[in-house]
Amino acid sequence: MKEQEIEVRKVQESKKHEDGEGLGIFEKFLPAWIAICIFIGILMSQFIPGLSEAIDSWQVRGISIPIGICLFLMMYPAMLNLQASELKKLRKDPKPIILTLFSNWIVAPLVGVWMAITFVGNNPQLVLAVILLNASPCTAMVLVWGWLAKGHQEQNVITTSLNTVSIIFFYIPVVYLLVSIANITLEKKIPLDILTLLISLVVFIGLPLFLGVVSKKTLINSKGEDWFNNKYRPTVSKIAIIALLMTLIILFSLNGEVLIAHPDLLVQVSIPLLIGFAIVVGYNILITKLAKLDYKHAIITIIIGSSSHFEIAIAVAVAMHGIGSVAALGTTMGLFWEVPIMLSLVYLGRFLGKKGFWKGYVDTISKYK
Repeated sequence: MKEQEIEVRKVQESKKHEDGEGLGIFEKFLPAWIAICIFIGILMSQFIPGLSEAIDSWQVRGISIPIGICLFLMMYPAMLNLQASELKKLRKDPKPIILTLFSNWIVAPLVGVWMAITFVGNNPQLVLAVILLNASPCTAMVLVWGWLAKGHQEQNVITTSLNTVSIIFFYIPVVYLLVSIANITLEKKIPLDILTLLISLVVFIGLPLFLGVVSKKTLINSKGEDWFNNKYRPTVSKIAIIALLMTLIILFSLNGEVLIAHPDLLVQVSIPLLIGFAIVVGYNILITKLAKLDYKHAIITIIIGSSSHFEIAIAVAVAMHGIGSVAALGTTMGLFWEVPIMLSLVYLGRFLGKKGFWKGYVDTISKYK
């Protein structure tokens, strides 16, 4: 009976998210808010003298306190998605999850460093920005994209939970390896401070993860799971988006001078990000077809396998090169492109599903009618 109730709830939620219904105003118009915040940040850089020096002075061991607070508020809601109990189900259907992890930790990082060397190899900080964006998978927004695409939600939750844990172990080694690969070919080497990288990982992944697990267990025990899922998480998620937008305003207020002097930087870093994304998506579409996955499993594999964790990328870039650096500016472009690209991917998947590229699309749609 309990399993039936859970299934009914999943069906209701899937209907709710279809075609964007059920998304809040922030989520629906996030690309517009991002563009507005970038514009506000640039204006502030021109009309508020001394802002850059004031904000940049609030730091501890190279980590900006204002950005640190905003990034923590961005990361914490993602850690509430961790469901350790779901990881026990890995043996049930491991193939799509294995394909996703391979794309996240092997294909996307290698494509990222290749694109960075090819297109922005003359700018070590932009190379680092692209590497940081491709070195870890998303752990939050992919849950929304999976709902919109009508994918297999159990796989979505399991893989997202696994990614949350795997970042702790893989992020530093992968970033170090990719930077080492890039430094073999680059004339201007990328300096890499392992201690700063480790501190960033602990502060922006380890601490939110710990507090997320503890607060989730405490709140569910005291308030109940229904209150936690329907009241607390939605509220915290809205705070996270506000923090994300505040981060953009701060970053671009400090990078306004750089942008005005070198507007080509945004174009330069966008080229490897967009081409790299197209290659990774193409790979994931092809591999899910060759692996004979059905639509529900294939689309989740593609969405998560093609995503990036822009929050930790921004945090590390700021910690390593400063809040007003080109590296920090470059990582914010990952955020700028993430929403429209992933939303486009949802509709691309549904289009291919309708055309019969994967089996089972008709059954998936009829289930939610």
